[in-house]
Amino acid sequence: MGIESSLLVIVPAHNEGRVIGATVENLLSAGYQVVVVDDGSSDHTSDVRRFPIVYIRHAVNLGQGAALQTGMAYALRAGAEIAVHFDADGQHDCRQIEALIQPILEGRADVVFGSRFLRKEDSVRVPLKKRLVLKGGILVSWAMTGVLLSDTHNGFRALSRRALERIQLQENGFAHATEILQQVREAGLRYEEAPITITYSDYSQLKGQKISGSISILFDLIMSKLTK
Repeated sequence: MGIESSLLVIVPAHNEGRVIGATVENLLSAGYQVVVVDDGSSDHTSDVRRFPIVYIRHAVNLGQGAALQTGMAYALRAGAEIAVHFDADGQHDCRQIEALIQPILEGRADVVFGSRFLRKEDSVRVPLKKRLVLKGGILVSWAMTGVLLSDTHNGFRALSRRALERIQLQENGFAHATEILQQVREAGLRYEEAPITITYSDYSQLKGQKISGSISILFDLIMSKLTK
């Protein structure tokens, strides 16, 4: 593809020792440079250091938003032109990175958000309860940020260097997904969505954000907006 040398894949990880090796191995086999941000794991996630990657560790668990910000700060220092956010649990397909970054390479977008809801074959893979909560999150995020996406809380996204320079995450937890939208709008960054496929394994569903947690995040976002 020719872009691999200036592209970094950021993998935030917290207690992903069971699966992160396979995730990283797939990315490396596809030719990508990988930055794993170990967010204070207490399992054997650190074993991933056996691979030729950049490994950064938080001394304590801060949250996915903080891990991504650490990875983006490193990407800037390393001179990356594009950074890709990629989940550690095997849900994402690294073969879709090339299509995800295409709008950036063509100069059409600064940020590309992966979406599970642009193609029917992808949306039907999403469990019904999760789909309903995600749809609610879309409306709340739109009301709070003015940015309407088909899939707001999706961890598979690509950012240009221009976006990396302008986005500074303060939300340490999962609420960073809405914060990114807010900062994209405020900075006048161009954005697109691209269809992606999520694989929901038993492990990823067990480890993933619970529905109750999603509701709590939405409540916190609304209260934060009201109290500003």
